Amino acid sequence: MTQGKTLIMVLVTLVIGFAGGFVLRPLIMPQGQATVAGSPAPAVASPAAARGTQYFAANLDDARRIVAGCKDGSVRGDECANAEAAVVEAEGRDRFKTFTGN
Repeated sequence: MTQGKTLIMVLVTLVIGFAGGFVLRPLIMPQGQATVAGSPAPAVASPAAARGTQYFAANLDDARRIVAGCKDGSVRGDECANAEAAVVEAEGRDRFKTFTGN
C-alpha cells in the first residue's frame, strides 16, 4: 500500500514538473532564442581555407597586416583569430626574451 502511494506521488510530481516546464518555457527561453538553438547555423564553404596559426607564425608581417584588417573590418573569419594568436604568441616570446635578457 505504501509503495503504491509513493509511486503515485512520484508520477504526480513528474507530471506537475513537466507541465510547469512547458508552461514556463516561453519565459525561460524566448521564442527567438528557441529557433536559433533548434537549428544549427549552416556551414559556409569559403573559397580558400583560412591560413593557420603556423603560417602566420612564420609570416609575422602578413599576420600583422591581417590583424590590422580585422580591426578596421575589411578582413573577417578564422584568419583573424589565427593571425592574432600568432602575433600575440610572437610578442609574448619577444617580451620574455627581453625580460630574461636573452
